[in-house]
Amino acid sequence: MEEYLKLEGQICFPLYVCSKEIIRKYKPFLEELNLTYTQYITMLVLWEVESINVTDLGERLYLDSGTLTPLLKKLETKGYITRKRGNVDERNLIVTITEKGLALKEKAKPIPWQLASYVKLEKEEVVALYKISRKLMNALQDKKRD
Repeated sequence: MEEYLKLEGQICFPLYVCSKEIIRKYKPFLEELNLTYTQYITMLVLWEVESINVTDLGERLYLDSGTLTPLLKKLETKGYITRKRGNVDERNLIVTITEKGLALKEKAKPIPWQLASYVKLEKEEVVALYKISRKLMNALQDKKRD
């Protein structure tokens, strides 16, 4: 069999497994916050910017509107965000974090450190992995836009 058709030769496979396993490791911590992983990464953006239009949020998270819309509805139902039409352009939907959503940030602060305990890499390896992952992510996203 051709080497390039073996599972071990596919770059996508270890990335897929790592992604799946990291998200699985997040699950017990996020359950305490009543969040899914995609809700958590959405809240990470909102803890940073507090208010953002849906299009920009989707671009930052690499999520399409079909995924983002129900996710935002659930976060709104939980009282963590509000969604309002823009004043200038009503087609523009603005997502804003609520006080309840901001309060959740305090409970989430230990999560990155809790997850770091699962990653058995040296600090330099983590930095290198992050840089390579971002480079790959950006390259793949650029190709998608072509």
